[in-house]
Amino acid sequence: MKRSYYSNLLSQFLKDDPERILGELTRNHEFTLEEQQRNAWIEEIKILKDQLQSFDSGYLIFEYSIPRMGKRVDAIYIFSGIIFLLEFKVGEDHYQKYAKDQVLDYAVDLKNFQSGSHYALLVPILIATKADIRENIIQMYEDKVIHPFSCNASNIQETIKKISSTFNELKIDPITWENSEYKPTPTIIEAAQALYNGHSVSEISRSDSGASNLSKTGEAIKEIIERSKSSNKKSICFITGVPGAGKTLAGLNIANERHKYSEEEHAVFLSGNGPLVEVLQEALARNDVINSQKRISKPEALRKAKTFIQNIHHFRDEALRSENPPLEKVAVFDEAQRAWTHKRTSDFMKRRKGVPEFTMSEPEFLISYMDRHKGWAVIICLVGGGQEINTGEAGLVEWFASLRNRFQHWNVFISTQITDKEYVRENNLQDLFHGLNVFSSSALHLSTSIRSFRSENVSNFIKNLLDCQVEIAQGLLSKLKGKYPIVLTRDINKVKDWLKKNARGSERIGMTASSGALRLKTFGIFVQSNIEAKKWFLNEKDDVRSSFYLEDVATEFDIQGLELDWTCVAWDADLRFIDGNWSYKIFRGTKWQTIKDPERIIYLKNAYRVLLTRARQGLVIFIPEGDSKDLTRSPEFYDKTYNYLKQIGLEEI
Repeated sequence: MKRSYYSNLLSQFLKDDPERILGELTRNHEFTLEEQQRNAWIEEIKILKDQLQSFDSGYLIFEYSIPRMGKRVDAIYIFSGIIFLLEFKVGEDHYQKYAKDQVLDYAVDLKNFQSGSHYALLVPILIATKADIRENIIQMYEDKVIHPFSCNASNIQETIKKISSTFNELKIDPITWENSEYKPTPTIIEAAQALYNGHSVSEISRSDSGASNLSKTGEAIKEIIERSKSSNKKSICFITGVPGAGKTLAGLNIANERHKYSEEEHAVFLSGNGPLVEVLQEALARNDVINSQKRISKPEALRKAKTFIQNIHHFRDEALRSENPPLEKVAVFDEAQRAWTHKRTSDFMKRRKGVPEFTMSEPEFLISYMDRHKGWAVIICLVGGGQEINTGEAGLVEWFASLRNRFQHWNVFISTQITDKEYVRENNLQDLFHGLNVFSSSALHLSTSIRSFRSENVSNFIKNLLDCQVEIAQGLLSKLKGKYPIVLTRDINKVKDWLKKNARGSERIGMTASSGALRLKTFGIFVQSNIEAKKWFLNEKDDVRSSFYLEDVATEFDIQGLELDWTCVAWDADLRFIDGNWSYKIFRGTKWQTIKDPERIIYLKNAYRVLLTRARQGLVIFIPEGDSKDLTRSPEFYDKTYNYLKQIGLEEI
């Protein structure tokens, strides 16, 4: 696919007939050309011919693709070793904040993901053609992106000359730059939208070890499905991975690729994570309404999205209503480790569904539903190590128990990393796999985090921090320096200032805390107030319900499987560092009580693991000072944890 609709040397652009340029733009346009877009191009060509005529060199690009965002920069001018990104708002007489964020987003995206821009100076310029002239001061971020400039149709030339005379940059070969490798790392929301719109996972993933890992996993699953079809066998696969490695992305890609009604191979992506399902369905529907060539209503778009991404409990309820097999032959279960135990499933069925005696755990019931198919069927379980965060979540062990007890005729495919205690806890592997047809493959483990494109060492660092492996954590932290900031403070105002200062354009910020952080109310952190996930994750900066406002706080239950660019983890006294290890607490009534149940201890530790691995670009940890006059917030509850994190080497702000 051509990166741009038109590109040429400045000298040739100035000679080219405007109608010829317009014709080339029109021919390369992917969608039906609307009159408004055509008129905008005519005006942009006219303005740039006027404003750039005094320059003796340069290279001009129209409609340059930003694949991760699914958008195009109106124009790019490469001159004197500098990349000028020109975003036009034709006929606009104000410099709108959203438009300034838009052009800054383009610059940051190219800086992060396009190899030709990693060391280049990028200058985003918003051009509101009829606005007043505004004085621009040159300010630069640490990564050589200039703070956005505001111009009208008459002072573009002056602005470019001012910047190019200020900096002495190395020459850029424009052809090489235009075609340099683009290695994006989309958010899970962006990835879902791209896959839903027909893009492949290779188009939206980096070409490094993380993306290579995803491709190998996808090929391995494809082979298992084809083998199951040809042999008419049933198979279950367990894909493991570190936090942020792209398990959900892998699952969405599989469901998208196998979404084939005509071949009677309908696939579905299922998750018991309510906020994740709600946010993804809403994001797909909103995107569909905006981008669909045919007019589509929001309810219609939402119904369509729900056939692709479903809540696992709705899938389960359909099994209760009928004895028929499901429509789907391929079912992808996200966060399979969170499927319910027999006790929790039975209690739920009795309380909510009026089923007095329910004899199966959720894994057993879900396998039994797919087992109704007379021929082949495939279940793909996406498993996060150390991700069980709630009472009644069975973990991986229950899936194997169900297979041993009732479904030994299924082929079982596991990753070679499933031996890690975060997946199987302290269970003996021979006992777990006894009587099963087990096949192992390294391709079923996603070992590289792609959530944080700035550093793949983040999840490993957090693991060792929580495992109290001080020296290993210190070594990993040193590798994060300059790539992924993790800072520490006891001042909530510094938290908010740090988040706002670091986020650029529409990069998302938010406050998080564990669901047990009940004594942070004095700082405005009220975890018992439920957020509206789709509004918190998707709504814009001017919406008080959005994460941007730093008022509503997301807990581990809200944010698991999702991500922000910059987050704060507010650390309460429920997890305390004492004498070289963690002490686990729960606040009941008026005081903290020690948690003794081993399962609840795992859940609390995993809650902090989830919270500490949600940020794509950087993290601030807030630990309050405590209050000697408040027995529930004694300084000793917090000081040792703070000192432990300082010992590891976290920078204080």
